[in-house]
Amino acid sequence: MKRKREHLFRYIVIGAFYVIVCLIFVARLINIQIAGQDYYSETYHDGYFYRSVPIQAQRGEIFDRNGNVLVSNTYTYNLYLDAGSLTADQNSRNLFILDLLEKAEALGEYDGFELPDQPFEKKDGKWGFDKVFMATAYGRRFTRLLTDLGFEQDDSEKGGWEKADKEEIRETLLDRYGITDEDGKLRYSEEDCELIFAIRLDMELSYFSTAEPYTLVKDIGIRYITAVTEGTVRGIGISCTASRVYNYPGYASHMLGRTGKIMAEKAEYYTDKGYKLNAIVGTSGVEEAFEDYLHGEDGILTIVEDEYGNVVDTYVSKEPKPGQDVYLTIDINLQIAAENALKSNIELIVANGEADDRELSGEDANAGALSAIEKDTGAVLALASYPTYNLATFNEDYATLREDENSPLFFRALEGTYAPGSTFKPGVAVAALQEGIISPWTEIYTEGQYTFYDDFQPSCWIYSQRYGYGRHGSINVSEAIQVSCNYFFFDIGRQLTISNITKYCKGYGLGQPTGIELPEKTGILAGPAHRESTGNTWYDGDTLAAAIGQSDHLFNPLQISVYVATMLNGGTRYSAHLLHEVREYDGTVVYTAAPEVVDSVPLDATAVSTVKYAMKDVTENGSAARVFVNYPITIGGKTGTAQVTKTASDNALFTAFAPFDDPEIVTTCIIERGANGTDAGFAIRDLFDQYFGLNKDEDPDDGATNGTTDDTTDDTNEDN
Repeated sequence: MKRKREHLFRYIVIGAFYVIVCLIFVARLINIQIAGQDYYSETYHDGYFYRSVPIQAQRGEIFDRNGNVLVSNTYTYNLYLDAGSLTADQNSRNLFILDLLEKAEALGEYDGFELPDQPFEKKDGKWGFDKVFMATAYGRRFTRLLTDLGFEQDDSEKGGWEKADKEEIRETLLDRYGITDEDGKLRYSEEDCELIFAIRLDMELSYFSTAEPYTLVKDIGIRYITAVTEGTVRGIGISCTASRVYNYPGYASHMLGRTGKIMAEKAEYYTDKGYKLNAIVGTSGVEEAFEDYLHGEDGILTIVEDEYGNVVDTYVSKEPKPGQDVYLTIDINLQIAAENALKSNIELIVANGEADDRELSGEDANAGALSAIEKDTGAVLALASYPTYNLATFNEDYATLREDENSPLFFRALEGTYAPGSTFKPGVAVAALQEGIISPWTEIYTEGQYTFYDDFQPSCWIYSQRYGYGRHGSINVSEAIQVSCNYFFFDIGRQLTISNITKYCKGYGLGQPTGIELPEKTGILAGPAHRESTGNTWYDGDTLAAAIGQSDHLFNPLQISVYVATMLNGGTRYSAHLLHEVREYDGTVVYTAAPEVVDSVPLDATAVSTVKYAMKDVTENGSAARVFVNYPITIGGKTGTAQVTKTASDNALFTAFAPFDDPEIVTTCIIERGANGTDAGFAIRDLFDQYFGLNKDEDPDDGATNGTTDDTTDDTNEDN
């Protein structure tokens, strides 16, 4: 019994000890897992470093009104340099970059590397600064860099670097980037030195840092990714970015525009909006106009590194927000038809001009523009400009495009301004009817030469063409529009006065902004105000020239379409616009454009109807009849021919609307040096064919080239 008690005591002691030990472990575990969590979190992360890099947001896509994708995105992998883990030694950094490029070249992916633009250019063996580069945002950064390095600009009003020692500047930068050794000698081959210098300078001007990675090679493949990431590689990263795809290459290029780096003049604007200076933004056209919708918001990728620079974790701390999709008012099929028709129309005029024995009969036609809008809303259906270019190959073609004497980069539909010629006459006729100067039945005896003023006696085109014997005789306003009689409009223009002409034309939108979201030239509305602004005087005789669309008048093709639409709408002018809808990435509509009335000029229904029917007569019995003979849709229109110089063919203009009874579309075609306004009607005819579905069973290549000119009509030079 005694021995059993001794064993029992030992068991109790051992059990108590075991329980105490268990309690200690449980208490410690509770402290570690719960009470001490914050402490251990802190000690675990002690010595870890966090940095962030941007994740590019997907740019919104661009569609036409029917949902056809005009501009979309394609995704590519790019190799970027990571400042956070890249070696700090300059020579080692250069060798690392050269090695990356050599591997890309060996694998056939070197074409993805684009040599950055440089401030230096060599002329006659001497280094100088490229003026184009120095005017950009990067040029301004370069100027700041030189200032920080102790170089001083020239002492002049504008400042500059004309007197600076460019060789000294280059040597300083070569040393800064470790391209030269302690003795000032190049470390690598001359070709490699120029390559690495271009990259290193661009890296600095791009504000290369832990927050701003530098893309070295674009559009890389899996073989290259594998080659450069084998083993533990520091200093690089692989990113996925989107670039623009143009689904109708060569069409709507001026309108759609391009994306690129922020230009110098826009730097402050974009930085104020929170953009990084190396962000990709819209630089022209729709891409620029609707940047706020398309851009989206970049995300943030957080990178966690240990004290040795090894990446131990990466996670998205802010999801990127895709840009919104923009739907335009244009119909891409109508746009294609417009551009094809314009090109064919110009080729037709040139061919007929070359076959004509007379000089300046259109053989020198080389450019033009066409605009089409919805009459009741101002929505733009098509804007064509010729010659044009292909956005998909813009970078490769730029040097050639820039040097082309026909200026294919010039958006004539909005930025070209032209004397309207006789297309101006319907507006003057409506004003004269509205003011009661004439009625629809008033007849004026037209004698050919207008002799009201002693010192200025202009003549009608028929008078000049028939050597002083031509005249239209006694005609009313409808007949005057049909035969485009200058004499008739000299007389009613004089009675109307330039003050009233200006009042009505402003209401029509001539010489005024159309409201379109893209840059445009508003041109000139002739009158005393403009003439005096140039330091000259307006004379009574100038009103006669203004009344027939000459004098100082200059309008862009879209303005002329807006003006005709305004008349047809009884004086209500709608803002021209390209934006139809904005949608979120998931298709949710967030904005729909509504027609906007920007001005109104009271027009009597009888006045408008009179001129409207007169414009129908132009296409059925007048100067445009040979273009629209037997056309299945009744239309109205007006031709115009405007002299620019005596050494080139006159500009040809044609404006029209359809269908006649309830107009839906208004379009204007202008062909530089087209010689005869009637011949600009072939492009409009082809446009109407597409709009009304009349060409579905025809060869798509069978367009304006089918037209022929007939010089037996008496309106060949209707209103010079």
